[in-house]
Amino acid sequence: MSSQMRPGSTDWSPDQYLLFRNARNRPIHDLLTFLGPGYTPTSIVDLGCGPGTSTEILASRFPTATLVGVDSSPSMLAKARTLLPNTPFAPADLRTYHPPKGTSLLFSNAVFHWLRAADRIPTITRLLRTQTPNSGGVLAFQVPANRDEPSHVAMREAAAAPGPWRAHFAALPAAQRPDLDAVESDVEFYDALKPLCSTVEVWTTVYTHVLEDHDGIVEWVKGSGLQPFLNALPEEGGVREGFLAEYRRRLEEGYGRAADGRVLLRYPRRFVVAFR
Repeated sequence: MSSQMRPGSTDWSPDQYLLFRNARNRPIHDLLTFLGPGYTPTSIVDLGCGPGTSTEILASRFPTATLVGVDSSPSMLAKARTLLPNTPFAPADLRTYHPPKGTSLLFSNAVFHWLRAADRIPTITRLLRTQTPNSGGVLAFQVPANRDEPSHVAMREAAAAPGPWRAHFAALPAAQRPDLDAVESDVEFYDALKPLCSTVEVWTTVYTHVLEDHDGIVEWVKGSGLQPFLNALPEEGGVREGFLAEYRRRLEEGYGRAADGRVLLRYPRRFVVAFR
């Protein structure tokens, strides 16, 4: 289960995602920092490993642990294998994937928000149940919580605006609609996971990314939330370009410029660490 799709295809684009590699890596480091310097898992599964950047950080932080990465995207797995040729990577859909029983650390960076709301908590709790109770097993993940941010509101508004793209979006079945379901609140995650855990920690961090201009926001979300919208549109006839122009216009309305002309992208992320 990966987090970036290549336009005009059913796979994802590692290169587009990696345009903002350092900024996208910050939540990974923050999540691991919470676990503390003395935390030493013996086995790790990187759930939705993408291009392997999170797996690389895990390998560096826990060099003695058994580590495997899984993802649903062939192109992401290919990129990950290039980055870490000695680490095993395997295709998997998190809705049906069963990690090795008793895995010490189930880690996931920006993946579970891609699941529909009806699948999200059942998938997370099923994965959590593969860890032995009172064993010290940990499930640690973060998901963007930005559905109501201007960057994502503008996607939905642009899709519904008059233009040749609107018919393409309207024709999609409900299960294939490109807008993501809102992620659960702190208390919803806590209430769902606490019956299975000794301790559950939940918090939200708001990151602010300084970008050169509004085109920077477009390039950022092309590697994530905007990709399903682009994938629903034909490459020919200027439909996709028209939609992007409408989207960018709405970004200009939603984001003012700083004194130096740059644009600040506000990006909330929800963190969950569950101790089995």
